[in-house]
Amino acid sequence: MIQNLKYVTSFNRKETWKVIFWSIFHSIFVAMPSGILLIVVWELFSEHPNTSVIWTVVGVMAVMLVIQFYIASKSMVLSNLWVYDLSTRLRIMLGNRIQKFSLGFFKKKDPGEIASIILQDVANFEGIFGHSMGNLASAAFGTVVLSVFLLLYDWRLALCLLAVLPLIYPFLALANYFIQKLGRKQIAARNTMGAKFLEYVQGIRHLKSYGLTGEKHQGLEHAFEEVRRKSITMEAIAGPFVMTASIIFEIGFLAMAALGLYYLNGHSITIPVLITFLIMGYNLYQPLKIVLVDYIVLRYMNESLDRVIHVMHEQTMETCRHEMPSRFDIVFHDVSFGYLDAMTVRNLDFTVPEKSMLALVGHSGSGKTTVASLIARFWDVSSGSITIGGVDIRNINQDHFYGLISEVFQEVYLFDDTIYNNIKIGKPDATRQEILDAADRARVLDFVWELPEGMNTTVGEGGSRLSGGQKQRISIARALLKDAPIVLLDEATASLDPENEVYIQQAIQELVQSKTVVVIAHKLATIRNADQILVLKEGKTAEQGTHNELMEFNGIYRNMWNIQQQSGGWKI
Repeated sequence: MIQNLKYVTSFNRKETWKVIFWSIFHSIFVAMPSGILLIVVWELFSEHPNTSVIWTVVGVMAVMLVIQFYIASKSMVLSNLWVYDLSTRLRIMLGNRIQKFSLGFFKKKDPGEIASIILQDVANFEGIFGHSMGNLASAAFGTVVLSVFLLLYDWRLALCLLAVLPLIYPFLALANYFIQKLGRKQIAARNTMGAKFLEYVQGIRHLKSYGLTGEKHQGLEHAFEEVRRKSITMEAIAGPFVMTASIIFEIGFLAMAALGLYYLNGHSITIPVLITFLIMGYNLYQPLKIVLVDYIVLRYMNESLDRVIHVMHEQTMETCRHEMPSRFDIVFHDVSFGYLDAMTVRNLDFTVPEKSMLALVGHSGSGKTTVASLIARFWDVSSGSITIGGVDIRNINQDHFYGLISEVFQEVYLFDDTIYNNIKIGKPDATRQEILDAADRARVLDFVWELPEGMNTTVGEGGSRLSGGQKQRISIARALLKDAPIVLLDEATASLDPENEVYIQQAIQELVQSKTVVVIAHKLATIRNADQILVLKEGKTAEQGTHNELMEFNGIYRNMWNIQQQSGGWKI
């Protein structure tokens, strides 16, 4: 846990030490009234008690109460600001880190788990450590100072109090073992619950249509029950060990009191010394008892930090080299790639000359989308290389690389923002007129002025308030605005009605002028004029050539063409 805390607090060491200082300062003022009270006790046991001294002490304690209130407020405010700043930095760093991962990271982890790490795990750190920082400082500093003070008074009674500290270690070790073991299971159950809930919300339309909502959706109900059961199990098993450690403190105090009475009867100590140990000795354990209460949640917080730090150490797609291509031809050199363990494309070799169009054709699962994703560097190749302008794409700075490519994919995702801002993503520094021009060329303006707020209409998460065709047009407008030298198209007109398809095809023709274009084609009629067509089968090149050349072969392409021509007149 210490290692994790060092890692997190290293983001702002100056503020961390400031918080520790004020927490220790606060713990001093919390303990001082008991120390000052001893002056009154010693005065009362003197032969001639001085009431003026006693009243002076009372006055000092009243002043200290006001000072303590100020220091407590200062410590609490600093502690909360510090932990909120750390959690903000953690979330920003996680966000920046995640966007540099390959899609393989997201294939290995469930979306609910990723969201849980950024939201829940960082929130655990924020909520738990923000409230425990002062307690930790008091326990560490206060215990040492009070121990030295008591040792100076009577080393025998002080050692009796301190002797119980090693006895609690076995119980804490057992609690730590079970928290670590059961905490991971509880976190896994929590992640499953998040994933099931996300699945439930996203699939609610289909669940309703099949009558599987509410009590009939057993998967979600089981996930909730599993989290409840594992949370109770963790608390029920680890809690008694921590409670036992707290009871040991009480036994230690009673043992010291009994020993003190024994020494008092034997005239080895005086009554003021015994009273001092009865007051200060009990205070010795107080901060440790508070930390014991926090122990389970602190260990649980450590599991959350482990997961956060694990993500921070995940390998990114960043490169230390920053080569810049001067031209925009794309070359695959013996490229093979597989999602996790299954190979999807094998030994691909082809070239897309600059300012030409390559069409990818093949049956479902042949590797078309994988090839486009590799060009966009959503993944890195398993073997071989992909170059743009002779430069391996792994050696191009990521920010510059993604500026070279525009994508218009079949599955369009829009952010929960306005239409205007969703288009502006293509070029953040674009003028309003440039954005409107791109919207006009992509036929966005044909429907946008019919909406209540026009370009300022919020589209909903993922564009849920728009039709598929409207989302596609916004995606094309975004690509038009970006005006990148390389364009990737994945059946960009698939969601459009026939009337608008003609206009969008015209917009796409304008988009791809003087660009290097890779298009995934299902409607073969749309790619008849492609400079070259690559037919894929099981991740390998089956045929390659122009439309006319491929039609001369009695192969896959010609067969697909004939089937589509025959199905064109099909009716219900």
